[in-house]
Amino acid sequence: MGLKVKMLSSGVCTSTVQLPGKVAIVTGANTGIGKETAKELAQRGARVYLACRDVPKGEVVAKEIQATTGNQQVLVRKLDLADTKSIRAFAKDFLAEERHLHILINNAGVMMCPYSKTADGFEMHIGVNHLGHFLLTHLLLEKLKDSAPARVVNVSSLAHHLGRIHFHDLHGETFYSAGLAYCHSKLANILFTQELARRLKGSGVTTYSVHPGTVQSELVRHSAAMRWMWWLFSPFIKTPQQGAQTSLHCALTEGLEALSGKHFSDCHVAWVSAQGRNETVARRLWDVSCDLLGLPMD
Repeated sequence: MGLKVKMLSSGVCTSTVQLPGKVAIVTGANTGIGKETAKELAQRGARVYLACRDVPKGEVVAKEIQATTGNQQVLVRKLDLADTKSIRAFAKDFLAEERHLHILINNAGVMMCPYSKTADGFEMHIGVNHLGHFLLTHLLLEKLKDSAPARVVNVSSLAHHLGRIHFHDLHGETFYSAGLAYCHSKLANILFTQELARRLKGSGVTTYSVHPGTVQSELVRHSAAMRWMWWLFSPFIKTPQQGAQTSLHCALTEGLEALSGKHFSDCHVAWVSAQGRNETVARRLWDVSCDLLGLPMD
């Protein structure tokens, strides 16, 4: 048992990079992996923005991180990824407030929620997990380029292997399965990372997608079956701190630039499904996303 548990919780960020003067944003940083990621970035001296929907909860976490790390530069800002108005407001305020952005960690996500739509009429999983982060990244891209070297880390999942991009039914109006909708959105994260890497070549900004591992988190709150499975497999489940390691590895490790666009698990480059390696689908998803969000196609 001990060996198995160790095996499943392997992958530790060994980078000793310190971050004084660096600025980072972590979405969904008020809980789970996001909170642990933000804490470690603060520990290393970065100014860290906790971008979260629940500001009071975020404030509690910020105080906790400040107390633990001694770094007072932990700031909470409202970001609701299910509403493009909120995303635009967040970006506008951030751009007015900060001269630089070195690390963007697109960590927030919804999982297995009953069918619902975002404020803009997108199916919730694709809307929050993909389109929300797509828009956020787009709005902050010039700032990242100006701050290069900079990195974007997109938290995906092993579940992407079951995902497909159904362009004819992107918002699940014809057919909806909460589990599959999650998988589709995680595949979108991987395709977005690859296309973003292609477009950022030579800019000094690199991007990575990560599978954090199976982590004890609030993501399963919508599903009794998932909660039961989680309990059953609890010996193999990572703590949020262990789950944050691969995000941290991709955000901090020196010399990863040549691997921009790659997918990581347990702090190593990981296998991606055939769907996740399809350049044509990645480009089309980019164009469709721009169209849905009213962004200029380039």
